[in-house]
Amino acid sequence: MSVRRVMAAGASAAIASTLALAAPVTASGAVRTETRATGFVVSEAQFNQMFPSRNSFYTYKGLTDALGAYPGFANTGNAATKKREAAAFFANVSHETGGLKYVVEQNTANYSHYCDMSQPYGCPDGKQYYGRGPLQLSWNFNYKAAGDALHIDLLHHPEKVAQDPAVSWETGLWFWNSQQGAGKMTPHIAMVDNKGFGETIRSINGDLECNGKNADERNDRINLYKKFVGVLGTDVGGGNLSC
Repeated sequence: MSVRRVMAAGASAAIASTLALAAPVTASGAVRTETRATGFVVSEAQFNQMFPSRNSFYTYKGLTDALGAYPGFANTGNAATKKREAAAFFANVSHETGGLKYVVEQNTANYSHYCDMSQPYGCPDGKQYYGRGPLQLSWNFNYKAAGDALHIDLLHHPEKVAQDPAVSWETGLWFWNSQQGAGKMTPHIAMVDNKGFGETIRSINGDLECNGKNADERNDRINLYKKFVGVLGTDVGGGNLSC
């Protein structure tokens, strides 16, 4: 599987603006660890089961350190809803990164493409904004928006997404909790309001995988979701699995 960028340039108006909904509350890793690690619905053993061959960069501690940035993530609704949201997030993450094997986009030919010079801030110092992290954050406007939301200067330092595990996970959580992408709602809202796993696919890569397009890619996400809810001891719930 090739790792593709999550967000298309044509969707910049919807993606580049950070929604007020589910805004991050802190940039302190120490606070995050204290507030969320012990109550997270996914144990380290379950995380290891989901990603047995992951890159060592993607640590469980890096993930739990990032959780406090979005306290509603996998922490809203009843126990089954929390587990389904976590499974949905990890299913999309797994698809985007080959099971958390890839920290950066594998197609190096694309690296220079993700600079939208119509943005007033451009691409400072020749920085490149190719896909990095669990949801393969890409484009300068997305690095700017995510960095502003997380109080990290990712526009000038996009490399942090591939160097700091907590920051990397935070960017994935930023998209999941505050961006609707090509869809009509954030993936977080799709899961907690029982709109169906298919709506998370639509938000993340709907332009390329929904409405009959790329069935193999779409079905891979769905099969991973089914697998991961099983690991967490629940089911897929109601709503639409596909888009």
